[in-house]
Amino acid sequence: MEIVNVSDYEVVAKQKLPKMVFDYYASGAEDQWTLHENRKAFERIRFRPRILIDVTKVDLSTTVLGFKISMPIMIAPTAMQKMAHPEGEFATARASSAAGTIMTLSSWATSSVEEVASTGPGIRFFQLYVYKNRHVVEQLVRRAERAGFKAIALTVDTPRLGRREADIKNRFSLPPYLTLKNFEGLDLGKMEKTADSGLASYVAGQIVRSLSWKDVKWLQTITNLPILVKGVMTAEDTRLAVQAGVQGIIVSNHGARQLDYVPATISSLEEVVKAAQGRVPVFLDGGVRRGTDVFKALALGASGIFIGRPVVFSLAAEGEAGVRNVLQMLRDEFELTMALAGCCSVKEINRNYIQTEADMIRSISRL
Repeated sequence: MEIVNVSDYEVVAKQKLPKMVFDYYASGAEDQWTLHENRKAFERIRFRPRILIDVTKVDLSTTVLGFKISMPIMIAPTAMQKMAHPEGEFATARASSAAGTIMTLSSWATSSVEEVASTGPGIRFFQLYVYKNRHVVEQLVRRAERAGFKAIALTVDTPRLGRREADIKNRFSLPPYLTLKNFEGLDLGKMEKTADSGLASYVAGQIVRSLSWKDVKWLQTITNLPILVKGVMTAEDTRLAVQAGVQGIIVSNHGARQLDYVPATISSLEEVVKAAQGRVPVFLDGGVRRGTDVFKALALGASGIFIGRPVVFSLAAEGEAGVRNVLQMLRDEFELTMALAGCCSVKEINRNYIQTEADMIRSISRL
């Protein structure tokens, strides 16, 4: 099959991967309403392009936490990438570095922080789950620092694992030939087969349910790395995050895998951006499949976006070359969108270039 866009990779991945693995990557929680809404909400945003603008030169580069990157398209943390391809996180790290962008490594990676660092230079963030054993968390953060990771993305929406019914039906478990490499020496690297989802049982056993803003403060005492909170969806929590002194916010519903019937991230973005009042950068993940989606997120105030599923699907289809291609396709589409909308640089993208459903309703009510 000829691949012409990001979504094509999902079709190929479905053909290539074992059902248990594909379903683990592809599915959402419960009725999967939010999973579909993450995409549909982008489709409801329209453009207001400007014409007769010289777009001979379009500059996609931007800065994230002081790091200059080639485009505001980054890689979100996705777990257990070696289930998709034998090179897993190594391939993703190399592709990300080649594209001049940021990769976030999952706590539950099938390659360790040291192994990923050994692939060569690159700007990398580390996604963190807080385990019941604080010593484990502290060790992991230290290792990420030593391996040259530049920030911690603290996942805050998983005191318990969402109900992912595909995983229950498939009795999902990490294949026995793989381990959660960051925890290998700590007897936490294996996942037992259970009567339902092995991952749900693992989370129930290992991850704290008591995570609170106090833990964010604690994390700040053990590391000087910037901390991004991943999983913020409301203005209230945005204000608390800013008060807590975090360095950034990622608007995320965990790829629609946690609480079903939360809004799409693109629908929550503006509320969070307004509450942040420019004091910290706001990023978005969830549902991005097109360059037009990237532009819409930036127009609503995001400083950049992260992609998750497109990475594992392209990895499954073509390994490192697939991930490189996904990043290149999104880059090309985003550049074209900017040119056709009349923007020559990322900082020119603003709210005037789009129209949301709320805007349309307001303009009708004015009539």
